[in-house]
This record gives sequence, C-alpha cells and structure tokens, in this order.
Amino acid sequence: HLPVECSRHIFSVLKNISFKMSLVIPEKFQHILRVLSTNIDGKRTVPIALTAIKGVGRRYAHVVLKKADVDPFKRAGECSDEEVEKIVTIISNPRQYKIPDWFLNRQKDIIDGKYSQLTSSNVDSKLREDLERLKKIRAHRGLRHYWGLRVRGQHTKTTGRRGRTVGVSKKK
Repeated sequence: HLPVECSRHIFSVLKNISFKMSLVIPEKFQHILRVLSTNIDGKRTVPIALTAIKGVGRRYAHVVLKKADVDPFKRAGECSDEEVEKIVTIISNPRQYKIPDWFLNRQKDIIDGKYSQLTSSNVDSKLREDLERLKKIRAHRGLRHYWGLRVRGQHTKTTGRRGRTVGVSKKK
C-alpha cells in the first residue's frame, strides 16, 4: 500500500486534470451536427451533446448510445453518418429497441393511449395541446395556467410577487 500522504497527492493531481479533446482533429470531424432539427456541438461528448435536443436528457442519451453501440466517450463530431442515423432511429422509435415504457416522456397519451418519446418541436406542441384541453374543460389546472398562477398547490400569498403588476393607483 501507498503511504497516506502519497495517495492524497495522487488524488489531488488526478482531480485537477481536466480531460479535453486531443490536439489532433480527425479529418471527418464535424463541429456542428444537425440531428432532429437541432444543432449539436461536435466538440462535446456524444451523450452530453444529445441533451441539446429537447426531450432527450442525460439518462435517455446514455440508453440510446448503449442500444446503438456507440462509444459514449467519443466526441459528437467524430460520429459517422451511420452512427448518427442509428441514434436518430432509436430516439424516434424507442419501443422497437426495447427501451422500457417507464423511460419515455409521453406515457399513455390521452388521445390514443400510446407510449412515445417526444423530441424537439413535438414536446412544445403536445404541451400546448394538453394545456388547451385543460383550459377547454375548465379544469383547475387549466384555469391556474390561464390565470398565470402557481399550479401545483403552492402558497401564493407572499411568494411570487415580482412578475405581476398590482392595480393600485396613487392618490392625487
């Protein structure tokens, strides 16, 4: 075993090392990739770069890369076109690649009852549809959204005052 002081020194040195890209850039390196109508930074590692896509988080990105057999430590700009295509197909059709239902961000859709993973502009459009439906049926959540108040039961007497204007006029 190493002495305690020596092991502490090694760990402090390792902690300060920052792992960056190699100085030699491969010939087919893309600095910006276009994936699912989103620009992705090619200098970042693939899972972190995929999180730039709306609807794809770090956990989902790692699962997709595992299913696509892509090295998660590789930079996004180093990926070949086949790898990018495979990643896109897995992100858009996760159930075909045996990604479990509880991992998906749209479960038991209110209209068709299906499980799916929404990405990019689909996330915004589905959220807008859901809020419009809640407002239309005059649900409590829909009304709170409509009024611009807190939705999840928080107290509103003292907090959240800065954004709204109060209709009190000054005496002349």
